[in-house]
Amino acid sequence: MEATLDAAAAANSADAVALRHRLRDLYDEVADLLDDDRVEAFPDFFVDECLYRVTSRENHDQGLPGAMMYCEGIAMLRDRILALRETQVYEPRSWRHFISGVRVLGDDGQRITARANFLVTEAMSDEDPRVFVVGRYLDVLERRGDRLLFREHIAVCDNHSIRRSLIIPV
Repeated sequence: MEATLDAAAAANSADAVALRHRLRDLYDEVADLLDDDRVEAFPDFFVDECLYRVTSRENHDQGLPGAMMYCEGIAMLRDRILALRETQVYEPRSWRHFISGVRVLGDDGQRITARANFLVTEAMSDEDPRVFVVGRYLDVLERRGDRLLFREHIAVCDNHSIRRSLIIPV
Protein backbone atom coordinates (compact mmCIF):
# COMPACT_ATOMS: atom_id res chain seq x y z
CA MET A 1 0.00 0.00 0.00
CA GLU A 2 2.80 2.44 0.88
CA ALA A 3 4.50 1.85 -2.49
CA THR A 4 1.22 2.76 -4.22
CA LEU A 5 0.97 6.04 -2.27
CA ASP A 6 4.61 6.89 -3.05
CA ALA A 7 4.03 6.24 -6.76
CA ALA A 8 0.92 8.46 -6.72
CA ALA A 9 2.81 11.23 -4.89
CA ALA A 10 5.67 10.99 -7.38
CA ALA A 11 3.25 11.17 -10.32
CA ASN A 12 1.51 14.21 -8.83
CA SER A 13 4.86 15.86 -8.21
CA ALA A 14 5.97 15.13 -11.79
CA ASP A 15 2.67 16.58 -13.06
CA ALA A 16 3.18 19.71 -10.97
CA VAL A 17 6.71 20.17 -12.28
CA ALA A 18 5.53 19.64 -15.87
CA LEU A 19 2.74 22.21 -15.39
CA ARG A 20 5.16 24.75 -13.94
CA HIS A 21 7.43 24.23 -16.97
CA ARG A 22 4.46 24.76 -19.31
CA LEU A 23 3.60 27.98 -17.49
CA ARG A 24 7.23 29.12 -17.64
CA ASP A 25 7.23 28.46 -21.41
CA LEU A 26 3.96 30.39 -21.79
CA TYR A 27 5.29 33.42 -19.89
CA ASP A 28 8.51 33.33 -21.94
CA GLU A 29 6.60 33.08 -25.22
CA VAL A 30 4.40 36.07 -24.35
CA ALA A 31 7.44 38.07 -23.19
CA ASP A 32 9.25 37.30 -26.46
CA LEU A 33 6.36 38.49 -28.61
CA LEU A 34 6.06 41.74 -26.63
CA ASP A 35 9.84 42.30 -26.70
CA ASP A 36 9.87 41.65 -30.46
CA ASP A 37 7.01 44.12 -31.03
CA ARG A 38 4.63 41.41 -32.22
CA VAL A 39 1.92 42.73 -29.92
CA GLU A 40 -0.86 41.78 -32.40
CA ALA A 41 -0.37 38.16 -31.28
CA PHE A 42 -0.96 39.00 -27.59
CA PRO A 43 -4.76 38.39 -27.68
CA ASP A 44 -4.15 34.88 -29.07
CA PHE A 45 -3.10 33.86 -25.55
CA PHE A 46 -6.51 34.68 -24.00
CA VAL A 47 -9.96 33.12 -23.86
CA ASP A 48 -12.82 35.25 -25.24
CA GLU A 49 -14.20 36.04 -21.76
CA CYS A 50 -10.89 37.36 -20.43
CA LEU A 51 -9.74 40.12 -18.14
CA TYR A 52 -6.42 41.88 -18.64
CA ARG A 53 -5.46 44.54 -16.14
CA VAL A 54 -2.35 46.49 -15.18
CA THR A 55 -2.79 48.02 -11.74
CA SER A 56 -0.78 49.37 -8.83
CA ARG A 57 -0.01 47.26 -5.80
CA GLU A 58 -1.87 49.77 -3.61
CA ASN A 59 -5.06 49.53 -5.71
CA HIS A 60 -4.83 45.76 -5.84
CA ASP A 61 -4.23 45.37 -2.10
CA GLN A 62 -7.18 47.66 -1.29
CA GLY A 63 -9.48 46.05 -3.86
CA LEU A 64 -9.79 49.30 -5.78
CA PRO A 65 -10.80 49.12 -9.46
CA GLY A 66 -8.36 51.73 -10.82
CA ALA A 67 -6.02 50.40 -13.49
CA MET A 68 -3.38 51.81 -15.85
CA MET A 69 -4.64 49.44 -18.52
CA TYR A 70 -7.95 47.57 -18.42
CA CYS A 71 -9.41 45.22 -21.01
CA GLU A 72 -12.48 43.12 -20.31
CA GLY A 73 -13.05 40.58 -23.07
CA ILE A 74 -11.01 39.68 -26.11
CA ALA A 75 -12.66 42.40 -28.26
CA MET A 76 -11.50 45.11 -25.87
CA LEU A 77 -8.00 43.64 -25.83
CA ARG A 78 -7.86 43.58 -29.63
CA ASP A 79 -9.18 47.14 -29.75
CA ARG A 80 -6.36 48.26 -27.42
CA ILE A 81 -3.80 46.69 -29.78
CA LEU A 82 -5.45 48.33 -32.81
CA ALA A 83 -5.35 51.71 -31.06
CA LEU A 84 -1.67 51.17 -30.31
CA ARG A 85 -0.88 50.55 -33.95
CA GLU A 86 -3.21 53.02 -35.66
CA THR A 87 -3.76 56.01 -33.41
CA GLN A 88 -1.00 56.34 -30.84
CA VAL A 89 2.18 58.22 -31.64
CA TYR A 90 5.21 57.53 -29.47
CA GLU A 91 8.97 57.57 -29.63
CA PRO A 92 10.48 54.23 -30.69
CA ARG A 93 11.66 52.12 -27.81
CA SER A 94 12.44 48.55 -26.97
CA TRP A 95 11.44 46.47 -23.98
CA ARG A 96 12.86 43.39 -22.32
CA HIS A 97 10.73 41.27 -19.99
CA PHE A 98 12.38 39.23 -17.24
CA ILE A 99 10.12 36.72 -15.51
CA SER A 100 10.94 34.69 -12.43
CA GLY A 101 9.33 32.85 -9.53
CA VAL A 102 6.70 31.05 -11.61
CA ARG A 103 4.39 29.24 -9.20
CA VAL A 104 1.25 27.15 -9.57
CA LEU A 105 -1.12 28.15 -6.78
CA GLY A 106 -4.01 25.90 -7.74
CA ASP A 107 -5.14 23.43 -10.37
CA ASP A 108 -8.62 21.93 -10.50
CA GLY A 109 -8.02 20.09 -13.78
CA GLN A 110 -9.58 22.81 -15.95
CA ARG A 111 -8.45 26.10 -14.39
CA ILE A 112 -5.05 26.96 -13.04
CA THR A 113 -4.16 29.83 -10.75
CA ALA A 114 -0.58 31.01 -11.01
CA ARG A 115 1.80 33.76 -9.96
CA ALA A 116 5.09 35.04 -11.36
CA ASN A 117 7.35 38.04 -10.85
CA PHE A 118 8.22 40.39 -13.71
CA LEU A 119 10.67 43.16 -14.44
CA VAL A 120 10.47 45.14 -17.67
CA THR A 121 13.29 47.34 -18.91
CA GLU A 122 12.85 50.08 -21.49
CA ALA A 123 15.47 51.46 -23.87
CA MET A 124 14.90 54.66 -25.79
CA SER A 125 17.01 55.47 -28.85
CA ASP A 126 19.03 58.17 -27.07
CA GLU A 127 19.17 56.82 -23.49
CA ASP A 128 20.59 53.90 -21.56
CA PRO A 129 18.08 51.19 -20.64
CA ARG A 130 16.30 51.58 -17.32
CA VAL A 131 13.82 49.67 -15.22
CA PHE A 132 10.38 50.53 -16.57
CA VAL A 133 8.08 48.50 -14.32
CA VAL A 134 8.40 45.70 -11.79
CA GLY A 135 5.76 43.58 -10.09
CA ARG A 136 3.94 40.27 -10.22
CA TYR A 137 1.42 38.53 -12.41
CA LEU A 138 -1.66 37.04 -10.77
CA ASP A 139 -3.29 34.75 -13.30
CA VAL A 140 -6.14 32.38 -13.92
CA LEU A 141 -5.59 30.14 -16.93
CA GLU A 142 -7.77 27.60 -18.69
CA ARG A 143 -6.84 24.44 -20.49
CA ARG A 144 -8.09 24.57 -24.08
CA GLY A 145 -7.01 21.41 -25.84
CA ASP A 146 -3.25 21.24 -25.44
CA ARG A 147 -2.93 25.00 -24.76
CA LEU A 148 -3.05 27.11 -21.64
CA LEU A 149 -4.88 30.42 -22.17
CA PHE A 150 -5.33 33.36 -19.82
CA ARG A 151 -8.79 33.95 -18.39
CA GLU A 152 -7.36 36.62 -16.08
CA HIS A 153 -3.92 38.14 -16.54
CA ILE A 154 -3.39 40.78 -13.86
CA ALA A 155 -0.11 42.70 -13.69
CA VAL A 156 0.27 44.19 -10.22
CA CYS A 157 2.97 46.86 -10.37
CA ASP A 158 5.22 47.73 -7.45
CA ASN A 159 6.10 51.09 -9.04
CA HIS A 160 4.46 54.11 -7.47
CA SER A 161 4.41 55.67 -10.93
CA ILE A 162 5.42 54.86 -14.49
CA ARG A 163 7.92 57.36 -15.94
CA ARG A 164 6.52 57.26 -19.44
CA SER A 165 3.24 56.20 -20.93
CA LEU A 166 2.23 52.59 -20.61
CA ILE A 167 1.97 51.79 -24.30
CA ILE A 168 2.14 48.03 -24.65
CA PRO A 169 0.79 45.30 -22.37
CA VAL A 170 3.07 44.34 -19.53
